[in-house]
Amino acid sequence: MNRAESEKLFVEALQYIPGGVNSPVRAFRAVGGNPFFVNRAAGAKLRDVDGNEMIDYVLTWGPAILGHAHPKIIAAVKSAAELGTSFGIPNPLEVKMAKLICGLVPSVQKVRMTNSGTEACMSAIRLARGFTRRDKILKFDGCYHGHVDSLLVKAGSGALTFGQPDSAGVPASFTQHTIVAPFNDFDAVKQIFAANKDEIAGVIIEPVPGNAGLYLPQPGYLEFLREITAANGALLIFDEVMTGFRLARGGAQELFGITPDLSTFGKVIGGGLPVGAFGGRAEIMDYLAPLGPVYQAGTLSGNPVAMAAGIANLEELEAVNAYQKLEQFGAQLEAGMKAAAQSAKIPVQFNRCGSMFCGYFTSQPVHNLADAMTSDRERFKKFFHGMLDAGVYLAPSQFESGFISTAHTATDIEKTVQVAAQVFRKL
Repeated sequence: MNRAESEKLFVEALQYIPGGVNSPVRAFRAVGGNPFFVNRAAGAKLRDVDGNEMIDYVLTWGPAILGHAHPKIIAAVKSAAELGTSFGIPNPLEVKMAKLICGLVPSVQKVRMTNSGTEACMSAIRLARGFTRRDKILKFDGCYHGHVDSLLVKAGSGALTFGQPDSAGVPASFTQHTIVAPFNDFDAVKQIFAANKDEIAGVIIEPVPGNAGLYLPQPGYLEFLREITAANGALLIFDEVMTGFRLARGGAQELFGITPDLSTFGKVIGGGLPVGAFGGRAEIMDYLAPLGPVYQAGTLSGNPVAMAAGIANLEELEAVNAYQKLEQFGAQLEAGMKAAAQSAKIPVQFNRCGSMFCGYFTSQPVHNLADAMTSDRERFKKFFHGMLDAGVYLAPSQFESGFISTAHTATDIEKTVQVAAQVFRKL
């Protein structure tokens, strides 16, 4: 593909933006080469500044569940913007969005809007600590909850080891109350609670981790976390920034039948605009200012344009019975990719949950971050560029989830599988 204009833009961007990008994964460092620049998107397709069209499985990292530039979302944004882009005072759309979320997610009795998933997770952690009057938080290796200082932590040498900062600029003291356990490890969690009796404020988890590729909870694991947190007076926090309103109308918690104490959201509820939210039981949420002692604020939280986009997104998902269609496309892609890899004798683990997926170049099943790290990343790089050159855009990292939208078609899926079969044979 000709990408001359993208190359020129990237050279210019490097002069004014660190690394030439405003979010690290966009830089293509994990796959090599330089990123392309997009100036138009519609449905399931992206068009770059050089005129190349691609089937998109990144979908702005999840929010475009109805596809890009959906007419109803565009109309809602235009209508809201004409009345004013920001008020800094309550507006009716905030109430409508809150009612929608509470109606779709039974565990959420009250909800507070934020501007990003990072803000939502940061606030949920603060609220859990304020409500329980405890300091320690348990998270899981491979689960990402935004670039919050206290949560940018890798696992230590053992399940009981306190985490060390995973970024320069984060003092070790900021993470001293964060404990990391391997995902899907029952015994590690039991040991952590035993060693930190009455000290753990909450357990935060992506119920289906989508930031280390994609892997699923083992049968009974989420139920186990619900039971052990309840028994120990800790809160269970589901980070559904990615999975919320994507895996089911009520998110992963509906899919798996679990009731967390708090949940965080983003992506889909923004309809392509920057939005986040956190919510849960009313008695916990009422600890927030102005009712309670836990402070949280945001000038642009509940922004009317963002609320309009998110409301249109959620309402359209209900209207078109989206989840049946997404499951159908997901199953088609999974079956096709597995068959293509098998035919080419390439070891691939293709993990999928609804409209989220990831293929790992490894012969062993992937249930956690350690398993994911066995994937052949050099082979993934070649696969990524082979797919991109043929007009199929996947996430530019082995450790990111792919997404499907209702705007994809069976023909798009079929073409994707055909391209993959050709690329597999060249690996």
